[in-house]
Amino acid sequence: MQKVSVESVLSGFMAPSGSGSLLERAYVDAVERVDDNDELRARILDAAYEQFCRMGIRRSTMEDVARRAKVSRITVYRRFQSKDTLVEHVVRREFRRYFDRFLIDIEQAGTAADRVVLGFVSSLRAIRGNPLIGGLIVSEPDLLVPSMMTDGGQTLATVREFVAGQLRREQRTGNVSAALDADLVAEMMVRVSTSFLAIPSAVIDLDDDEQLVTVARRFLVPMLEP
Repeated sequence: MQKVSVESVLSGFMAPSGSGSLLERAYVDAVERVDDNDELRARILDAAYEQFCRMGIRRSTMEDVARRAKVSRITVYRRFQSKDTLVEHVVRREFRRYFDRFLIDIEQAGTAADRVVLGFVSSLRAIRGNPLIGGLIVSEPDLLVPSMMTDGGQTLATVREFVAGQLRREQRTGNVSAALDADLVAEMMVRVSTSFLAIPSAVIDLDDDEQLVTVARRFLVPMLEP
């Protein structure tokens, strides 16, 4: 019961699971502003996040999390039936925070083009800089791409729908042409962004925001033209 593989973690937030992937549910939580008012549950999630970041998911046990949260192991199991369930909720909360940050960041931009640029840079920075999610990408890169390719396109579809929704919002306010194929443009933007996350670049320094801005303005912004 204490063992969990990185493969199961990746498939958990990338592949369909029940009512949707973790990514989908995290997005819904962010859009609907779902809050967790269970203080003990939040405390356990905080402890699990810190434990996973410090020791890794594979080497961490429910006992480790309970000790860090200063509660009994039984208390942890009452809130989360298994380690897989706990990991799922920790990862989901991190993606929820990512979507929250993304929505806040793009509001600071004055034009649709600026929002595309800021969204691109913000996304790469937030995901790569996250100690847990970014850590999985760095430590298990050989698992990331296969997971994304074998989930039936569910992960890309979820993010594409999110981006397409933002583009349609721009269309409704007259900032982007109504003739724009929002789904197709969103698909291309997401695939470009995902490739940078999944495959290291020898040409572009992903830690250099100026380079990312240049890439976004040169290749992504022109996509706003129908």
